[in-house]
Amino acid sequence: MTLFLAMAFAIAAPSAATEPTTPAAVSRCGYRIVETYPHDRNSFTQGLFWDDGHLYEGTGQYGRSRVARLDLKTGKALAQTPLPSDQFGEGIVRWRDQIIGVTWQGGVGHRWRIKDLKPAGSFRYDGEGWGVTLHGDELVLSDGTPELRFFDPATMKEQRRVTVSIGGRPLPMLNELEAIDGEIWANVWMTELIVRIDPDSGAVRGVVDLSGLKQATGATGHDAVLNGIAWDAKKKRLFVTGKYWPNLYEIALADCR
Repeated sequence: MTLFLAMAFAIAAPSAATEPTTPAAVSRCGYRIVETYPHDRNSFTQGLFWDDGHLYEGTGQYGRSRVARLDLKTGKALAQTPLPSDQFGEGIVRWRDQIIGVTWQGGVGHRWRIKDLKPAGSFRYDGEGWGVTLHGDELVLSDGTPELRFFDPATMKEQRRVTVSIGGRPLPMLNELEAIDGEIWANVWMTELIVRIDPDSGAVRGVVDLSGLKQATGATGHDAVLNGIAWDAKKKRLFVTGKYWPNLYEIALADCR
């Protein structure tokens, strides 16, 4: 485990030994399960968002990547479009009447019409693509580094970058992203943590510890990690899931301090 992830774990689950290094400005929350829904256990979840009554999911793995509109109650795809077999799908987000998605190492992004998931164009970008979300008029991209990159979604030209830090130290392995109430929430890959990021400074404002949720869902395997955050802004519902998980959860934050 890197020093940076060790710090993140210390913030989420402090002890007498680690408490002195915990930044006072960083809140810590646990969770409670509000509702449990089915999820396709064959889905290697890379991107997740809620829009107009449905979940949308982007999945990875070569030859199995897709973008799909899901029925919340059943977890089944109501519509879906596969990616080319040589592309490894990553994060997705709605922008206007489109879904914008990125791929892992290919430097290729896609646009689909949200009404029917039909292709609406593609674009190129430098580096890896992990997660994406929309913050105001900017598309935010994570790439596994401590940096979040901000793009003009119309042109996909990079506008700026911020370095995400916790306790003054850069935090890498930022994965799936979601914009919630002015913050950027990010899964920290291979952990059970979500961090809440100030999009202007990059400072981590809070940590959500979802320890035990993978065990609750019964998912097994090294790759079956927490990944996927969706926010229903109208009803204030927070959904999370993971790669190859048979369940998706609506959760509420609890025991915040």
